[in-house]
Amino acid sequence: MLKNKYLLIACVFYMLFSCKTDVPINFTETNFTSENNQFVEINIPLAQTESDVAKSINTAIKNQVIKALQIGELNNSTAKSVEESIENFNQEFTNFISDFPESAQEWEAQIDGEVIFKAQDIISVSLTAYTNTGGAHGSLNISLLNFDAATGKLIDNNALFSDIEGFKTIAKKHFETSIKDKDLLLDRETFQLPENIGYSDDGIILLYNTYEIAPYATGIIEFNIPFDDAKPYLVFNRF
Repeated sequence: MLKNKYLLIACVFYMLFSCKTDVPINFTETNFTSENNQFVEINIPLAQTESDVAKSINTAIKNQVIKALQIGELNNSTAKSVEESIENFNQEFTNFISDFPESAQEWEAQIDGEVIFKAQDIISVSLTAYTNTGGAHGSLNISLLNFDAATGKLIDNNALFSDIEGFKTIAKKHFETSIKDKDLLLDRETFQLPENIGYSDDGIILLYNTYEIAPYATGIIEFNIPFDDAKPYLVFNRF
């Protein structure tokens, strides 16, 4: 009896200790700029603890921002920080004006982010990047990043689902419903999941960026699959 009592006390202390060491991940909107910045505005959510989980999440978000500001081939990027990528973007404009002094074009870049879903096991962040570097029109791109809340690591789209082919089947039905009133020239027999999939309070978001499956004029195609339909195929936040 006494042995069982001590065992119970030990379990209670273990539970209390576990709760105290489980640091919640909270986010704060953070603005980035640089000393010589003229054209770039960045407002993104960053995790506000010093844990390895928060550092992993923040690194992935910052890397996505650096990628969005890269001019030219991504493999040629030299920026090691968001501030450096801002400086590089401004320097590229200076180089452009040096080559084309008669141009009246001004460049711009706007990157905004928000936490669109946060649960015990998964966190989803949306980053919207608009850049204009003098072309016929600017470029708008939305990225959905999913993080394992326990590790802070990015989750590959395939790892979101226990049965990706089953999910793909219901996704196609919702996709067809979402575009039924739109005049789109698409090959509907070769349906593919988009590059960007994320969680929201209303269910699973599927988002095709411009040019991903349709011409520029079509714009972004986005639709939502309610949790009640998606849950049988999900690995995270099933209950």
